[in-house]
Amino acid sequence: QASPRQNMPVQYFIMKSNNLQNIEISQQKGIWSTTPSNERKLNGAFCNSSMVYLIFSVQGSGHFQGFARMGSAIGCEKSQDWGSPGFGGVFKVDWIRKEIIPFQFAHHLVNPWNDNKKVQ
Repeated sequence: QASPRQNMPVQYFIMKSNNLQNIEISQQKGIWSTTPSNERKLNGAFCNSSMVYLIFSVQGSGHFQGFARMGSAIGCEKSQDWGSPGFGGVFKVDWIRKEIIPFQFAHHLVNPWNDNKKVQ
């Protein structure tokens, strides 16, 4: 039997983190948390996509730190793991690659929904 979500689109999001510590916590515990405005976008994508991939980058680092698959919708439960009080609920992420990749290795990727700007 085919999965009911198999014919739905795959969506990708760049997740910018203020610090490397939050990404390390995420990689260890398989969780992530973001701002309430991002929660609406991610929950919508999780419900209307076959898969949601999150590509992580520390703000100002010039690198990606890896990517993960969104493993659950975002609930109301908050985590004390994050140093930022502005974050919303926690959700599950399944890390696929934990590797530092310089932005220049991805300069051939452009975002057609953002004036074909480079993905970084």
